[in-house]
Parts: sequence; structure tokens; C-alpha cells
Amino acid sequence: MDQLVVNAVTRTSTGKRAAKKLRENGHLPAVMYNSKGESVMLDIDEVEFTKVWKNATPSTLINLKVDGKTDNLVFIKDTEYDIKTDKNLHVDFHAIDEDKPLKMTMKVLFSGNPAGVREGGFLTTHQSRITIQCLPKDLPVRISADISSLGIGQTYRVKDLNLGAGVTVLSDAEVALASISSPRR
Repeated sequence: MDQLVVNAVTRTSTGKRAAKKLRENGHLPAVMYNSKGESVMLDIDEVEFTKVWKNATPSTLINLKVDGKTDNLVFIKDTEYDIKTDKNLHVDFHAIDEDKPLKMTMKVLFSGNPAGVREGGFLTTHQSRITIQCLPKDLPVRISADISSLGIGQTYRVKDLNLGAGVTVLSDAEVALASISSPRR
């Protein structure tokens, strides 16, 4: 997946009036927080952000270009969204340190039609989240488990996931993610 990019401009005006004026001009007030807790107030284009926001997951790293020169790898930490107008009102970004490992809990997405289900068995999902640790460059956008070869009586465990060399799984390797039980008679 290509890196998602959002362009931002540092802003100095604060308050409700300033935020309202930004929104009227098609922009969003935003704040970027770094790992030290420091913050930078930003002004971002609403249309550009919405395109990125609709394609981002909680683990998607976004390249935030501030004032056209500095690149920051960020997560979308929070958004204030108005359901009536179908628009974002405010965005919080969390800038990460590229050299420090990230520890994240991510959802496991199951794909495929298990062979055991085709034979009449029942699919049971046990746990849908695992905790991983890796450098930001190695962070998977999503974790998917292909369970299509799972037969009756078989279990797909955390240790069966293939996440790549840079990703360390912190969850118990023996924890069951999904299993196929035999048909009830």
C-alpha cells in the first residue's frame, strides 16, 4: 500500500472563532502530539484529509508534511466527526519516533472458506486481537489469517500467523484464534 500523505500548515490562531473560520474555508483545525507530549497546532485541507481518513486503519502510518518541508510519521489518534454534516471537525495526530519499537494490539481478520465448514463443520472464532511489537517501518497495515485449509477438529493458533521478520508477537503463541468443530448430529 502506498504511503498516505496529508499536507499541513502551522497555525497560530486558536479558539472557536478561528476553528469556525477554518471550517468555512474548507480546512480543519488539527493538533499533532509527539512522543514527549508536545503539541503543534495545524491547519489541514478537509477534502485531502477525508480521502486519507476513509482509507486509513488505526495502524496506518501517515506521512504528515508540515509547512511543506518536515515529514512526520503519524497515526490518526482521534477525530471529531459531525454525523449531521458528514464532515470531520477536528483531528488529533500522534507523531511516532521511527527508531523506537511500537507495541500495538491489532485485530486479526480471517479470510477464506475453511475446508471443514464445506464438509459440514462449524467455524468458531476464539480471539480476534493480538499484541505485536515492531519498528514503525515493519508495522503491518492489517493482520489477516487465511483459514481456508482448516479442517474439522483443527485449530488456527497465534503461532500460525506469518507476520514477517520484523514483527514480534507478544501474545501467547498457543492461543486459539479459530477452530472448526464437527457437525452436531
